[in-house]
Amino acid sequence: MANFNDSKSNLTQTLLMVDRDAPVKTFLSVTPCVIFLYINGVQIFTLRKKTVFKEASRYILFGHMLWVDTLNLFMSVLLFVSAVSRLFIIKNVCLFLLVAATALFQVSTLNLALMSLERYVAICFPLRHSDITTYGRTHMAIGVVWMIGLIQCFSEMIIYYAIDSTNTAMNLFCSRTTLFRLHIYKKLEIAFTCVFFVSVCFIIIFTYASIAIVAKSASGDKVSAKKANKTVLLHLIQLGLGAASILVGVIQEAMFVYSDYITSLHIMYFCFVVFVIFPKCLSPLIYGLRDQAFSYLFKYYFTFGLKKKNSCHAETH
Repeated sequence: MANFNDSKSNLTQTLLMVDRDAPVKTFLSVTPCVIFLYINGVQIFTLRKKTVFKEASRYILFGHMLWVDTLNLFMSVLLFVSAVSRLFIIKNVCLFLLVAATALFQVSTLNLALMSLERYVAICFPLRHSDITTYGRTHMAIGVVWMIGLIQCFSEMIIYYAIDSTNTAMNLFCSRTTLFRLHIYKKLEIAFTCVFFVSVCFIIIFTYASIAIVAKSASGDKVSAKKANKTVLLHLIQLGLGAASILVGVIQEAMFVYSDYITSLHIMYFCFVVFVIFPKCLSPLIYGLRDQAFSYLFKYYFTFGLKKKNSCHAETH
């Protein structure tokens, strides 16, 4: 999928020779990633400390989102640093990195649909929620998401090893444009992008509308329904940011055609930070802080227990 992988490699192949601000921009780009990798790590650790976090479907899906987004963020940093450093990568390693990044991006998108459906069942069918969203069914749904997310990756690998006869160097700058040269890759990418985003968008909008109807009705827990609606709306925003990251490659091509090279570099750095880094960094944090039970425990571990000690100290004075 043409998100960060496609844009950043073309952006950085001659970056150090042209853009004098590259070291500063690299520092400003990578530093937030490192910080939020730590934050995501603390959140994953927190999810392992209570039984309810391990068994409840909403927390299982949240933990899955954390793992996928953390790996996706790590992959983005790895590819970004290798491109800025102008490192040549063995093409088989590059192939693995690209298909892994594509799978993680697609699974992250599909997971938003699962999380929205879980909130839909919890609000619209509260009496059947525990029967429908069991521990086993939740993990089965995650497995199905991974199977769907890997279809494009396996298709591209089969095409690459069985059909693709283009001559690529043994070592190359790792990007989809340098490795996947046949037109069939582009068609495959567009097809999967359209199907995934249209399907997930439909599911999120459907669940949002259904929960909104419950929130306005005379019966039911209106407070929980309104909170769930805000959660689904957050998923819709996440989906929009994910779609925006796909457009980075399109923006890059337009900038290189209609503007000078330095201006294009500045715009691509901006797109990388806004549409690639921060959505993956902020979304899990915002989602976690909105849950009071999880938020309290997360803050405790994030501050190494100081938050609880300080609160206890304040109560005694």
